[in-house]
Amino acid sequence: MEPIKTENKAQIIYFSHGGGPLPILGDPSHKAMVDFMKKLPSQITKPDAILVISAHWEESAATLLGANNPPMFYDYYGFPEQAYKITYPAPGNPELADRIARLLKKNNIPARIDPKRGFDHGLFIPLKLMYPEADIPSLQLSLLRGLNPAVHIALGKALHELMNANILVIGSGFSFHNQNAFFGQAFGAPDNANEAFQNWLIETCAGKISQKEREQRLIEWEKAPSARYCHPREEHLLPLHVCFGLSDGPAKVIFDDQILGKRGVAFLWA
Repeated sequence: MEPIKTENKAQIIYFSHGGGPLPILGDPSHKAMVDFMKKLPSQITKPDAILVISAHWEESAATLLGANNPPMFYDYYGFPEQAYKITYPAPGNPELADRIARLLKKNNIPARIDPKRGFDHGLFIPLKLMYPEADIPSLQLSLLRGLNPAVHIALGKALHELMNANILVIGSGFSFHNQNAFFGQAFGAPDNANEAFQNWLIETCAGKISQKEREQRLIEWEKAPSARYCHPREEHLLPLHVCFGLSDGPAKVIFDDQILGKRGVAFLWA
């Protein structure tokens, strides 16, 4: 991947944050993802702030982290003790949270700020790999309950003014998220259903089609090949819809490899 020069324009990325804390704990099935994330900062412009839309946070109104120094929120269970000692002491960004909340309300999207919630692993796992110095102000934006794809595209569109700032927006999910398939099938076995959906995502987000067609395909994502096999519940896909809403054109595929024995993809809009 060639370095992207954006001249103070926002950069938008959708990628997988992997299986809980496993990428940090040295799980070999996350090696491709870990290598990708460690190299990614050298390929993009260092942002002044990071906004993460995490698959692990759903609220009735679009909700933003408002703490000056968000605590850790270990939203996983059943892992070794060291998984609960991971730290990521990045500062929060209350000013950006206020600005985003105003933009959302201006576009008739209910929004609020949560001054107490901490960073969940949709943020602290990838950012600990990408920016281990934890020196970039960071915050999270929730998904909206009901998981309506058109609503999440509108959420991204409402934030379009952010495109003129040096902000990194990360849709932190997973392009394949079927827990039974991860752990109930032979590891790394061929999976044509997984392949078909990843190919559809690449065609939809990076192919030579109009923005209008991209949007319609994402709204009707359940019609894609093997859609409900790959996403029995779509919370790990919808951060991509927010990213698309922010974008003006096709994405670039920046990752296409195995994670937890399944094919996953990542996109960048810049």
